[in-house]
Amino acid sequence: MENFTFNIHPSFQLNDLSLDKAELLLKSEEFTLSTIDNLKDLGFFLKQWFNQDSFIIVKTSGTTGKSKEIKIEKSAMINSALATSAFFEIYENTIALCCLPVKYIAGKMMFVRAMVLGWKIDVVEPSASPLKDISKVYDFVAMVPLQVENSINQLDKIKTLLIGGAPLNQQLTTKLIEINYNAYESYSMTETVTHVALRKVGDKGFKVLPNVKIKTDNRDCLVIYAPQLIPEELKTNDIVDLISDTEFVWKGRFDNVVNSGGIKLFPEQIESKLISKIQRRFFVAGIPDDVFNEKLVLFIEGGEFKLDPSIFEELDKYERPKQIFFVNKFLETETGKIKRKETIKCLK
Repeated sequence: MENFTFNIHPSFQLNDLSLDKAELLLKSEEFTLSTIDNLKDLGFFLKQWFNQDSFIIVKTSGTTGKSKEIKIEKSAMINSALATSAFFEIYENTIALCCLPVKYIAGKMMFVRAMVLGWKIDVVEPSASPLKDISKVYDFVAMVPLQVENSINQLDKIKTLLIGGAPLNQQLTTKLIEINYNAYESYSMTETVTHVALRKVGDKGFKVLPNVKIKTDNRDCLVIYAPQLIPEELKTNDIVDLISDTEFVWKGRFDNVVNSGGIKLFPEQIESKLISKIQRRFFVAGIPDDVFNEKLVLFIEGGEFKLDPSIFEELDKYERPKQIFFVNKFLETETGKIKRKETIKCLK
């Protein structure tokens, strides 16, 4: 196996400092000694990136199972950066903000894009409101939906916004459409080196990036072939409708689908309709039922309270929960995503 070598783009800047490879390696030593977690993670990532291995080790988020460590080829990360550049038509001297944890692939990829493409990137400690104390205007920023929600009145500081980590709910989608904002939702996972498809907020379907091919399997789940990112076909658990060989509509997770009396219900679509009506964290799911095989139920985090029946008016008759459970605290992954199945098991 050949040793990995990499040269930083000459236009690259970190926090307003122009740094070459030697200078960035010195910075990485400094970062690993930092008391700020994100800088420390950046330091360890840079040391891993510039070693001779052709791969890095990353942790999956653990949304649909136990978090695990996997190998990602550095060449795949470079190819992903180039594909993102081509899709958005953003090249050197792009001013970017990294407000995601560098511990995970999304944060790592923001930094790889900067080094490969010659961006001027600012790295800040991740928070729920990353634009709160920032006056600078950025060309490109990636955020999770919670960060977008908390920054909705400051989005004039960002020219192009990439949203990932969790599906956008209908309430936030509507807000972004109303202000005619240049935001894109990503279809992504650690295994595909972040996003392999993007959808402009307001559009119906996700469009795959260059050199990505898609099809569905016998479960109607998406199958991805992206040889520049992953060596083999990747079978997902995401149920989709194919619009064309380059575009699809995401419906929900196969492992979350509820079959109630022969009717397939997609929890993610139901939750999107309820998001503005329930102020606490919640999710819907199916539990075994003698009559319906599975019955749709609603789980709400926190103590019990009385729900106004009118919150279910937007749902059709099959989508309305048959029962409501209040759970003191949802189980969650390291990145704060709800572990649905594990939370349901706690009721038994």
